[in-house]
Amino acid sequence: MKIVIIDYGAGNIQSIKFAFQRLGYNAILSKDADEIMAADKVIFPGVGEASSAMKKLRESKLDQIIPKLKQPVLGICLGMQLMCHSSEEGDTQGLGIFDVDVVKFSKEVKVPQIGWNQITNLKSDLFKNVKEKEHIYLVHSFYAPLCEETIAEAEYGLGYSAALKKDNFYGTQFHPEKSSEVGEQILRNFIEIIETPV
Repeated sequence: MKIVIIDYGAGNIQSIKFAFQRLGYNAILSKDADEIMAADKVIFPGVGEASSAMKKLRESKLDQIIPKLKQPVLGICLGMQLMCHSSEEGDTQGLGIFDVDVVKFSKEVKVPQIGWNQITNLKSDLFKNVKEKEHIYLVHSFYAPLCEETIAEAEYGLGYSAALKKDNFYGTQFHPEKSSEVGEQILRNFIEIIETPV
């Protein structure tokens, strides 16, 4: 099993690597297009600001590689947001994989949302053996609204997409690598997912 974490200068990469080590897998950090395309599973991480992260992806031409990947791909936090059409953060054009635009939470709630929240309406094998209303860990000021590609929901002033799926692409707004046993189960599920090439 070759797991590659896309290394494009986004934060939080080491904690994802350690999470896979706890599950018995050695994930490789790489920005090499051939190595990413040859992986069995790809992790697209992200902590930071959307427009500067997209700039790094464009500079390394990874913005052209990621949407063409055929194996299961998991975007985490900002990684998931960058897989959407656009983000209000820095007026950023995204990769356009998920058919939704990322918007900022209203001033009626404390921003960013930091801490534990529940996930509900779980769909897809990504949440196999995960119960409704389990707690996951989030840090974010922007969110993807509920849409046809939503496979898990959370609530913070309003309901939003805690996870998305389209074809072989998955995204979690939360950090599975920081979400205790629930997060480990979700990462284990991702490793076990078998996708038919599209």
